Amino acid sequence: MHDDDEDLIRRRQRSRARVMALLLAAFAILMFAITIVKIQGGGAL
Repeated sequence: MHDDDEDLIRRRQRSRARVMALLLAAFAILMFAITIVKIQGGGAL
């Protein structure tokens, strides 16, 4: 493999890793928010 090909692959992997990290963080925040709402008595969800 050429160095250029490896650089391209690494950049794509980093990009995918960032997207997955953002999605995971968004999911965690959503679960936290739902939990807080349910604890405060808005459990109609």
